[in-house]
Amino acid sequence: MNKHKIKILLAAPRGFCAGVDRAIEIVKKSIDKFGAPVYVRHEIVHNKHVVESLKKIGAIFVEELSEIKDKTRPVIFSAHGVPKSVPTEAEDLKMTYVDATCPLVSKVHREAENLHKAGSHILLIGHKNHPEVVGTIGQLPNGSIDLIESIEDVENYKTTKKNIAYVTQTTLSVDDTKDIINKLRTKFPKIKEPKKEDICYATTNRQSAVKNIAKLCEMFFVIGSRNSSNSVRLVEVAKNSGCKNSSLIHSESTTPYEQINKCNTIGISSGASAPEILVSNFISNLKEKYEVEIEEVEIIKEDIVFKIPKKLN
Repeated sequence: MNKHKIKILLAAPRGFCAGVDRAIEIVKKSIDKFGAPVYVRHEIVHNKHVVESLKKIGAIFVEELSEIKDKTRPVIFSAHGVPKSVPTEAEDLKMTYVDATCPLVSKVHREAENLHKAGSHILLIGHKNHPEVVGTIGQLPNGSIDLIESIEDVENYKTTKKNIAYVTQTTLSVDDTKDIINKLRTKFPKIKEPKKEDICYATTNRQSAVKNIAKLCEMFFVIGSRNSSNSVRLVEVAKNSGCKNSSLIHSESTTPYEQINKCNTIGISSGASAPEILVSNFISNLKEKYEVEIEEVEIIKEDIVFKIPKKLN
């Protein structure tokens, strides 16, 4: 029996960004240098496959420093960044720590600090309880930052403060954020803006790549975790760009073969914390059932690399 033919449009760039690469490398190098175990506060990046593979070589994941039994072991802070209280707590406990915060998240932290020092009240565009948002809010004294999640939040926001500025989470939808920023500019014509856009290059590039091909697909799949902000945004971008039948493929997903059977063209991308092996495995499973033609559609070459902290060299 002839296999059904499908064409896969494979988005590029996809998958790991420089910040994720660096964070994973920091965990591996820490284990090389200090031996196992090393502790990691919060998932180093939001991907189960990555977390499980690091556990196998000696990483132990905790949510708070108080959970660490052996305080002589080093602890690594995740790529999402942490509130200032966390390194302070580690120092009080005389713990060795390595900060794997993505440099682009650190840039937002410094920006928020500088705006605060200059007398601005800060609005942070982002998602409540996301670790990156918790980390950014935790850079400043309580009450210095208000969270804005939507256009409705802008409409309902009231303040008597004269100097307003905004910063954003790095993994948001570029289009949604643009709408919120436009609304802020209308409401606060003198609002201070970041010198350089906060949404990171990898988020922007992956969303552009998905936009580029989603409209040509009958189904679109994003490989990534449910708690990965940038992966969830990619699914939204695919839907908004013309492929209503778009979904997230995570560790507990079952592949919807019945729907794929009716397709001629499907699109695939992956979130910035999803390893390429997950994309390869997904495509291998499709090849068992279908005659597959793959076309990689690249919109831009990424060559950004972030340095590892000196203490690990």
